[in-house]
Amino acid sequence: MKKFYFSEVLIVLLFACSLSHAQNKTEVKQIAGVPALFINEQLYSPFAYMSYLGEQKYYKEIAETGIHLYCFPAYLGDRGINSVSGIGTFRTPVWTGENQYDFSSIKTDFEKIIKVDPQAKVIIRIYLDPPLWWEELNPDASCQLADGSTFRQCFSSEKWQRETGEILKSCINWLSGSVYAKYLVGIHVAAGFTEEWFYHPKQYDDRNPVRFNAFRKWLRNKYNDDELAFQGSWGDSLVSFSTAQPGNISESRTHRWRNPEREQKVIDTYQFHSETLVDNIIHFCKIVKETSNGTLLTGAFYGYHYYVTDPRRGHGALGKLLKCKSLDYLSSPNVYNRVIGEDWPPMVAIQSVQLHGKLWLAENDTRTSITTLLKDRAPEVAPPGQYESGVWLGPEDMETSTSFLWKNAGRMLAQGYGGWWFDMWGGWFSSPELLKVIQKTNEFYSLFPMEEGKQMQSQVCVMVDEQLCFWDASYGQLAEQILSNRYLLAKTGTPYDLFLRTDVESIPANQYKVIWLMGFLELTAEERERIHNWQDKGIVVIWTDNEGTYVFNKKNDSREKDVITLSDSQLRKIFEDAGVHIYIRSGDVFYIGRNWLCIHSVFGGEKKIRLPFAAQVINPTDNIVMSDSTKTIKINMDGKSTIILRVNPL
Repeated sequence: MKKFYFSEVLIVLLFACSLSHAQNKTEVKQIAGVPALFINEQLYSPFAYMSYLGEQKYYKEIAETGIHLYCFPAYLGDRGINSVSGIGTFRTPVWTGENQYDFSSIKTDFEKIIKVDPQAKVIIRIYLDPPLWWEELNPDASCQLADGSTFRQCFSSEKWQRETGEILKSCINWLSGSVYAKYLVGIHVAAGFTEEWFYHPKQYDDRNPVRFNAFRKWLRNKYNDDELAFQGSWGDSLVSFSTAQPGNISESRTHRWRNPEREQKVIDTYQFHSETLVDNIIHFCKIVKETSNGTLLTGAFYGYHYYVTDPRRGHGALGKLLKCKSLDYLSSPNVYNRVIGEDWPPMVAIQSVQLHGKLWLAENDTRTSITTLLKDRAPEVAPPGQYESGVWLGPEDMETSTSFLWKNAGRMLAQGYGGWWFDMWGGWFSSPELLKVIQKTNEFYSLFPMEEGKQMQSQVCVMVDEQLCFWDASYGQLAEQILSNRYLLAKTGTPYDLFLRTDVESIPANQYKVIWLMGFLELTAEERERIHNWQDKGIVVIWTDNEGTYVFNKKNDSREKDVITLSDSQLRKIFEDAGVHIYIRSGDVFYIGRNWLCIHSVFGGEKKIRLPFAAQVINPTDNIVMSDSTKTIKINMDGKSTIILRVNPL
């Protein structure tokens, strides 16, 4: 009988342990022109499921659709994510005392999922706001209010960053050594109001000295230690780097645009305010990457410049965040104009996110006719009178609900991004009709090859300034008038790309026939020169500022004073005059791209789509070839419906 030495046994045990706790390698790589999700070197469907109140029966339903990617939340602290509504906590806290951790909630969530889906892959959303006991022990690292009290963390505090980072490392190390390691694929770092890296309202006027010191350090960096340049910018010969105070960003709302010659102090404060959040996201993403040896995916909510126009929220530094190599994906909900017949775009310049190699994952928190209320599902969490009306209610009928989900799916497919179906309180998608949409969306991604769809690429480029709201003294009301053009664009019958102003040098300008500078209050000399260059190439340029809209082309320039929001018919006319191909004129919500076509209609009826190329057209839901070669698609649609077609150019 063979004898085993202790060293041999140890090697065998270690090898067995490494197999049982095998780490996944999760990353984002470019494929067919967009960032895509890869797990263990294999292309992986970027569609997931999440619920705050995750239940096994709903996980089982989702697993049966073919989706095996899940998200669930974990909380370092013991307080709710919304400090205004008074919502309770969804889980027990992980950080229970100094050097004391409780991972039981994470274990429970994993067990619920893997018992019904052994193929599960999990991204954990970790909420980094601290527990109350930590705040009480660390007033120097907490937000300090005018009345002398404290409130959660100071986002400028290195102490908070350091200690929270240690907890994050401990959590990842525990996960890596646990039986759950083989299911874990990523960490979504979250903090602030509603987990979305917004400042809680009480944090707008944080008077902690560490914030003032961080602001002064930031000013030195911005002005290259040139105090004269700094004083000139602020219009204050007495201010210095050592005495500068942040501007008052809690002043009364006024319906006006700020004067750049007199209010640079406030603008600088907003920029610092935003970059502070971005620096924190970068800090925690680096910790995830370093602690996991680069194996875990990292992501966050940030950059809601296309919808959230209140600069106090702190979402005006996406351009800086997109340069972070430790960040893999970004996310936001779709905008909350959740009525039928409207586009619900993401809150961010998607093409800039993709340009910088980041995956976009939409949070499809789509309400349905079977949407539950929090008070009915978890009364111990629900504050009285909250989460019961308005946006928290779904449509009345299943046909509208199904149409909404198909619209979510069509946008994701046509623009080459993913997302999770966010079943907030549980049961929102628990019907055969809705589960079919989720199943088919996942199947489409798997069954049809990834295509760049060059023949149907957008001929319209929209550029937005994420710092537009900094100049809006109404805390976003004026900026929203300009950005509300987002709703008309999807009804023009042609696709558009959306980029940040800071990416102007990187956009594929030769692809476009129209470039719209939406919300540029002033043009720099470089931008004016660029407009001339675009005009010389035959590109029509639209410029909308706070006074009106200008159209520049080779033939003649025009100005529509006081016209800030255009109609879809006005835009369609400008686009068509510029030579942009108009696919459909019905005014329905229309997406096309990457060999996918989607129409979302309120009234239905016959729809005629004119393609600029001959194509094979497939109904992917039933996998029926509608035509082997056509340039015209005619379909009859029911009212309150959405259709998705596969269009393969010949």
